[in-house]
Amino acid sequence: MEYERLSKTLGQVARLARERLGLTQAQVAHQTGIAPNVYGRIERGHMMPAVPTLRRLAVVLGLSADVLLALTPAEVAPTVDAPTPEGNLPPELRQTVRMLRGWPAGRVKLLNRILRSIENAPEEE
Repeated sequence: MEYERLSKTLGQVARLARERLGLTQAQVAHQTGIAPNVYGRIERGHMMPAVPTLRRLAVVLGLSADVLLALTPAEVAPTVDAPTPEGNLPPELRQTVRMLRGWPAGRVKLLNRILRSIENAPEEE
């Protein structure tokens, strides 16, 4: 996920969580230990918080950092001890999955079309 899209998503999630809790931006900023104008920039998607601030935001808003960062269970393991999401795949497929994670959506869609056409092609004997 590109930086700008990630910061916008994080800001939207933070705003929704803050509103759900009935808090103002100033209250969240105070509880998080940052200036209200800085928190406002985070919510508007104009600023990405530092990791310690992200952690404090997660605690104050009652959300996991996974939710704030828009991570899905398919993208990450829930704990260090858990197998990776692609842990049971053959090595070549694991390598491919890791590579595809960095691709933009348009390129993944194109590859998906190519794979579907290969899958639907008659078997060669």
